[in-house]
Order: sequence, then structure tokens, then C-alpha cells
Amino acid sequence: QALVSSSKWLQCHGLKRNKLSLSQILSQIGFQHRKDYVTTLGKPVASRYADGLFPQYQRAQDGSVYNLTAKKALILRLVDCLTGAIELYKRRMEWLTSESRLLFGVIQERCIGIVLDFGSVAPSEFDLCREALSMVLVEQVTQIAKFNLIRAAQDLMKWQQKSTPVSEQTIQSALRWLWKLEHVTAASHPHSAEALLQAMSDEEVSS
Repeated sequence: QALVSSSKWLQCHGLKRNKLSLSQILSQIGFQHRKDYVTTLGKPVASRYADGLFPQYQRAQDGSVYNLTAKKALILRLVDCLTGAIELYKRRMEWLTSESRLLFGVIQERCIGIVLDFGSVAPSEFDLCREALSMVLVEQVTQIAKFNLIRAAQDLMKWQQKSTPVSEQTIQSALRWLWKLEHVTAASHPHSAEALLQAMSDEEVSS
């Protein structure tokens, strides 16, 4: 799936976009039972001609009542559409909460700088961190334009001096650089801040 935000995804696949919100469905399968103010009479008059003629549905949100007039075929078609929408939402949620997206979210920027601050992780956890970073490089960074890796440490380390175009070769180079890093003592706050400043100083990196 494309690396887009949920708001943009909903613009294409949301219920409202596909005319499947509750108000849109009700307008397709019936009409509202109204009590209107009649100017000539000077008082509200209830529209009662539909009383007892049609099944009715009352919206809990505002108490409005709809007379349902749709035929069975239309109801079944809407049921199929809603069932398909539910399955699509489930797949989206599964995708959002799987693999690198579970840890890093969805990368939407076209140019990024990833600051590696391993903190005080134990040597056994160091490899787990690198595995997670490898995952995000392969699954998400491969879909953007440029990237760089910067390690926060007493001796700050950069994979490249500035953000580099994404290609199969640069991804593999970054992976090799990542797995050659050695476990060192935790970076101090000034070192972490310096790494962030270095990442932000790259004019092409998205803020």
C-alpha cells in the first residue's frame, strides 16, 4: 500500500466518499418524516400521510425519523457495499499495525533523516533495534525520495554527509553501515541534540 496518511486514505476509501455514511444511505432508501411550519396556517403541521404505510427508522443522533421505501434489491446492494468497506477498513488497520509501521508509523515525507539514538540498550537489545531499523529501511524508505542515517554518540557518525537518493544500492549500503555499528555507551543529551541538529541542517530533509 502507498505510504499515505489515514486522512488522505479516507478521502479515497471513506464511507462518505463512497456515499455509504448513514445520512447518505437513508437518503437512498427512504425520505425523512417531517413536521414543518406552514406559513399560511401559522403553525407546525405534522406530515402524517406516511404513517403506517412504511417501516420507519429513527436516528439516535438527532431523533429524526425516516420512512423506508427501498426495495430489497437496493438494500442487499448496500449491505454488500458496507461489508466490502468493513473488510477494506480491517485490512487497512492490519497494515497500519504490522511490521515497521507498528513501531515507526507511516512515513509520509519524501526526504528524511533518521537519528539513531540507542540510549542505554543492552547488547542483546542492540540487534533488535537494528533489525527494526532494517525493516523500516526495506519496507518504507524504499518508497520515498531521499534519506540519511545519523548516529548520536560521543563521536557522531553519519552514513552520508547529506541526504542521498533512494535506490537499491543506497538501501543496501545503509544496511551494511547499520550492521557494522558497534554497541557503545549511551549518548549524552548534548550528543543526542547535536545529532538532531545535524539531521535538521540538511535543507532537503522534511521538517
